Amino acid sequence: MTAAAPLLAVSPAVMPATVAAPDDPGVPGADLAPIAILVDLNSGQELMERDADRRFVPASITKVMTLFVAFELIDEGKLSPTNIYTVRPETFKEWHNKGSRMFLPHDARVSVDELLIGIAAVSANDGSIVLAEGAAGSVDNWLDLMNAKARELGMQSSHFGTPNGWMDEGRTYTTARDLVILARAIVTRHPYKYARYFGRNGFVYNGIAQDNHDPMIGSVEGADGMKTGFTNEAGYGFLGTAVRGGRRLVMVVAASDTHQRRKQAAYQLIEWGFSRFETRPLFAAGSTVGMAEVQNGMESGVPLVAPANINATFPVGGLQRDVKLTIHYEGPLQAPVRQGERIAELEIEVAGLPPSRVPLVTAVAVEKAGVWQRFVNGIRGIFT
Repeated sequence: MTAAAPLLAVSPAVMPATVAAPDDPGVPGADLAPIAILVDLNSGQELMERDADRRFVPASITKVMTLFVAFELIDEGKLSPTNIYTVRPETFKEWHNKGSRMFLPHDARVSVDELLIGIAAVSANDGSIVLAEGAAGSVDNWLDLMNAKARELGMQSSHFGTPNGWMDEGRTYTTARDLVILARAIVTRHPYKYARYFGRNGFVYNGIAQDNHDPMIGSVEGADGMKTGFTNEAGYGFLGTAVRGGRRLVMVVAASDTHQRRKQAAYQLIEWGFSRFETRPLFAAGSTVGMAEVQNGMESGVPLVAPANINATFPVGGLQRDVKLTIHYEGPLQAPVRQGERIAELEIEVAGLPPSRVPLVTAVAVEKAGVWQRFVNGIRGIFT
């Protein structure tokens, strides 16, 4: 069964009237981006969403997954930024004049580092294909890696049929909610690579200078990257993030009908998120959050601790008591239990916002009890 242990009751108070609820028409951008979501990555809480589970064609936003796969391969020792790849004649013929590109010459020998910058900063279609072919042997092999990583991350409504988002008759699709999962993974697993390759104002390659078309860099405080996308079918989309005072928000806007309206939607939504909400600490990493019951163990329970800092996001002026915390786990646990095992989740419900969950892990190991210890535990249970 699922054990649900409430830690803190929610106050009857609700968020102040001056703060718009996520589904309130007062949330900015409703007429600018039919698809939208805004999430505070520090708490994991969703601040608003509009049709966030509707599938759409991501276009060049696809390249964020290509970059994520490359970062993962670098960490696994299967790829190095210093690797050099040669542009295949067939690749040059197909991609030298297709959409956004880094203008790779037909006989270029280009490093992975340069390819990653070109993909992140100027949305290089040609660079994405050269990277896929060089690192995985073929585009099809690279797509297998992309879709495997999507499944691993839990992007249940996404599929990738191209490394760069070029039109492929709808084989590539995603949702705003899935893109937030991807954004969280790339900034938390690979913060140093993210800082190196994302957020640049532009890129100069082959003597050609190009600007980054990210609508927030240079105009929104703390904005440090991600990707735009456009197709005639899907309209204009954007996956973006910004950080202020250590607090990071990630947002998706999609299906805008012009790039100006996409920019306006992104600007309004991110500023609304920073101005109307604040994040506060609940539990420090390593602190005990609660207990889980253990059967047939040397101990009758095991402490559950926070593997990382746990925060909650509140409307500005909201009260700390306006939160309900509940531990969920399938229990009672059966001994033996390993230390550091992820066996529970803490559900955070802030008044006026959708609930979110964060993992909890076991603080210590609990060995299986012998016959005598089980007898003692049984007697103890009668009197407690």
